[in-house]
Amino acid sequence: MTAAQPVIHVVDDDAPFRTAVARLLRAAGYHVAPYESGDHLLANPPASGPGCILLDMRMSGLSGLELQDRLAKLDNILPIVFLTGHGSIPMSVQAIKAGAEDFLSKPVSKKTLLEAVERALARYRERREQRDKLDDLRALVATLTPREREVFALVVRGKLNKQIAYELGTSERTIKAHRHAAMEKLKVRSLAEAVALADRLGLLATPGGSSP
Repeated sequence: MTAAQPVIHVVDDDAPFRTAVARLLRAAGYHVAPYESGDHLLANPPASGPGCILLDMRMSGLSGLELQDRLAKLDNILPIVFLTGHGSIPMSVQAIKAGAEDFLSKPVSKKTLLEAVERALARYRERREQRDKLDDLRALVATLTPREREVFALVVRGKLNKQIAYELGTSERTIKAHRHAAMEKLKVRSLAEAVALADRLGLLATPGGSSP
């Protein structure tokens, strides 16, 4: 199956600049989705698929930083490249700390812009791969019975079989059976692997091992 073509989402309230950037990107072979404001993008959220966001810093309505914050709360994984004619060092630091891929000043050269887009698309591929792996792990955890999940949550917190048996009011032999079944279903071969899996899913920080 052919991989989906990346879409570059251009959010800028400067119509001539938005048009010029879109033309440049299309000439470079990219699909482009233009938006006149942050509110426009939120009203027409990007479809799931590869891409990145080129985002103006100062716009009518939501600012670039405000839109970045909104997208983070929506669990957006599209990397953001800021483009601004009114940037400052504190502003760029804030954007990068919040997860922006890059911070470019207008006017930006074709070479600089396309290199930033390529870096952002590479970052998207990394994030997508990480997200897919987490989804696969969550699917494995979902196959556990309630008791297997309970036992697993205590195992990865370092409890011994006899301690778990006492806490759950059952026999050590039963705990060993549940522990073995959970390890088999989760495809982990050691306690270290089990702890690493639980840590990746945020289960260690959640009492009872409920999913995040």
